[in-house]
Amino acid sequence: MNMSFLDKWRKGSGARRTAVPLADAVREDSGAIAELLSECELLRAEAGHAGVELDDSAASLEALDQLQPVWRDDPEALPWLGNDAGLYLGTVLVRTVPGARWRVWPDGQPVVCLASGREIDVVAAGHEWADDGAPELSQIYAEVAEN
Repeated sequence: MNMSFLDKWRKGSGARRTAVPLADAVREDSGAIAELLSECELLRAEAGHAGVELDDSAASLEALDQLQPVWRDDPEALPWLGNDAGLYLGTVLVRTVPGARWRVWPDGQPVVCLASGREIDVVAAGHEWADDGAPELSQIYAEVAEN
C-alpha cells in the first residue's frame, strides 16, 4: 500500500529529522488516509465471522447494529473494536454522503467533516456503539446523511 503522507510525516535528512504534524501530511494525500482509515481489520473480521459483509454501504451499518455484541466480553478487544466501528462509520459517510471528507485534528484524531462544516467525531461514536450499542451506527448515519 503506497501512502505518501507517511513519507512526508517521517521526512528528514540523515540523523536529523524535521517534525511534520500528521494532520499536515494527511492533508496532502486524502486518498491515502481514506484508504488507511477504511481498513477496520478487527471489525471486518468480527462481522465476517457473523456472516456480515462490510461493503461500505448504509445497509452494512444496519447489519452491524444487529450483531450480538460478543466483543463486550473481551476487555482487550473492546476499545479496538470501538475504534474500528467509528472508522467504518466514517468510511461509509465519506463514501456515500456528498461533500463528506476525512479531517485529522492536530492531536491526530480523525473526524468526518461535512460540506456544511460540521465535524463528526466518528471514533467517539464507534466507542459508544461498541460499549453500549447506542446510538446505533445506522441511526448516526441517517441523522448525518439527512442534513
